[in-house]
Amino acid sequence: MTPASALDLQKLGFECCIEAGAGQAAGFTDAAYSEAGVEVVKTAAALWKTADIIAKVRQPNETELKRLTKAKTLISFFNPGGNKDGLELAKSKGATVIAMEMVPRISRAQKMDALSSMANIAGYRAVIEAGNNFDRFFTGQITAAGKVPPAKVLVVGAGVAGLAAIGTSTSLGAVTYAFDVRPEVAEQVESMGAEFVYLDFEEEQQDGAATGGYAAVSSPEFREAQLAKFRELAPEVDIVITTALIPNREAPKLWLADMVAAMKRGSVIVDLAAERGGNVEGTVRDEKIITDNGVTIVGYTDFPSRMASQSSSLYATNIRHMMTDLTPEKDGQVVHDMEDDVIRGSTVTHAGEITFPPPPPKVQAIAAQKKPEPPKELTAEEKRAQEVAAFKQQTKNQVTLLAVGAALLLGVGLVAPASFMQHFIVFVLAVFVGFQVIWNVSHSLHTPLMAVTNAISSIIILGALMQIGSGSWLVIFLAALSVFMAGINIFGGFLVTRRMLAMFQKS
Repeated sequence: MTPASALDLQKLGFECCIEAGAGQAAGFTDAAYSEAGVEVVKTAAALWKTADIIAKVRQPNETELKRLTKAKTLISFFNPGGNKDGLELAKSKGATVIAMEMVPRISRAQKMDALSSMANIAGYRAVIEAGNNFDRFFTGQITAAGKVPPAKVLVVGAGVAGLAAIGTSTSLGAVTYAFDVRPEVAEQVESMGAEFVYLDFEEEQQDGAATGGYAAVSSPEFREAQLAKFRELAPEVDIVITTALIPNREAPKLWLADMVAAMKRGSVIVDLAAERGGNVEGTVRDEKIITDNGVTIVGYTDFPSRMASQSSSLYATNIRHMMTDLTPEKDGQVVHDMEDDVIRGSTVTHAGEITFPPPPPKVQAIAAQKKPEPPKELTAEEKRAQEVAAFKQQTKNQVTLLAVGAALLLGVGLVAPASFMQHFIVFVLAVFVGFQVIWNVSHSLHTPLMAVTNAISSIIILGALMQIGSGSWLVIFLAALSVFMAGINIFGGFLVTRRMLAMFQKS
């Protein structure tokens, strides 16, 4: 909870309290909480006793879980896949436990996805830590003293943390490469200014996104091709950031000892998977080591805590959004709707039952959408038959339109004077030619085409102005209406043109 999120929670009908000093390390004083209407409780034990809903960051210990009751709800990171004893204890207490890392990765739940929030910070901070231990510039420079080449950064894993690291690295000017076992992320990587590392390997990869946006386990053959590519890159890159994790498994070893030995002296490796054993051989959890060949390996597991204020604000926002879903009436009364995909997916114990693992969400993750099947390959004869049928239909439509148009024109000619018909025929032909020209213009060019019609509108205005002096009130009215409508088109055209040009101007 932050003072800002406390105000939002109070609008939902809740009374807020916090342990004394809980926000101190993140820059939130007890006085700031008091000003926001939050009760500051002296000890954590007193907080567990008085509060109906307890929000934590880290996985609760046995002593904390014993303080739960049937009437209490715990919202925290819980690690349900590796915390069987904790699940059983929470079940025996009859408490409701919501695990923030179990929030399903669907579009509606992104605002509650604390795992992504913390991974985003970890990816950003990993690049900052790498720069702190790297003894050269990230960006290339040309100075009077000589040319400095840009740093080369390799990011292994293009999930949330990986993409955050890629964005930070490219913004600092480094030449950035990225690898992921999911080929569908290549476009995201390249859109951020990095180069995706492809393998010369044919394999029907599992759709890792279908399991919530995580990578799937690869085959031994794919792994060997992957390691061979990393060995090829190791002597060239200056900084390596590894982010590869598979839920409830030990981190896969991707950067082996021989790759570390092949790197240049002064290179840096940041292992974001250190908490699960690390992706790098030689990583020491929560420590920074320097190898015999001068490569620094950073194995910190507290990257979000190193940006405590930012992490607290994002996590507090995730909690607040979860509370908003749990309080639909905004009356301070929790409605635990187990039919809701987000609430059901993140609930691990409820009403004296263990509800982990959850069923798959009814709404699939955005990244898990299946690619449409490629169209069936047609033979040359089938293609020819389709082209002939399309041509016949088009010809039939055109003949029908011409016949209807000719009949209408003939009907008008029977009752209209000859002087009118001369102008009317020119008008009809102009409409026909104009329609054919506009119809064949690509849709992407319609907006600039509208801007160019200023010239046509100018002709219309000139013609209308010449008719305003006419003695007929009907002619004067139509001419004034033409000036008004053409004027709108002209000013609109200039406005559209200006907005289009602004898209290509640097601020």
